[in-house]
Amino acid sequence: MPKFLEDKLKAEAQKKGFKGKRADRYVFGAMNNMGAMRGNKETEKGAEMDAKHRRDQEIGKFRGDSSSYSIHRPTRKVLRRHK
Repeated sequence: MPKFLEDKLKAEAQKKGFKGKRADRYVFGAMNNMGAMRGNKETEKGAEMDAKHRRDQEIGKFRGDSSSYSIHRPTRKVLRRHK
C-alpha cells in the first residue's frame, strides 16, 4: 500500500480528531475510494502512486531541495478584472 499516502491520511484524521477505529476507517476508506486499494489489497494504481512518490523524492534529493519534492501542482493565479 502507498505508505506515504497512509501517513498523510493518518495525519488528516488526527487533525480532524478521529481516533482508533474511526481513524482507520477514514484512512483506508479514502484509499479504497480513490482506487489505491481494493479492500486490504493494493491495486496497480496504488503501486503506481507509490512508485511516482519515490521517484519524486529522489528528484528532490538531486535538486538539492531541503524539503521533499511537492507532489501538488502549483496553483493558478486568478486575474481580477477592474470595472
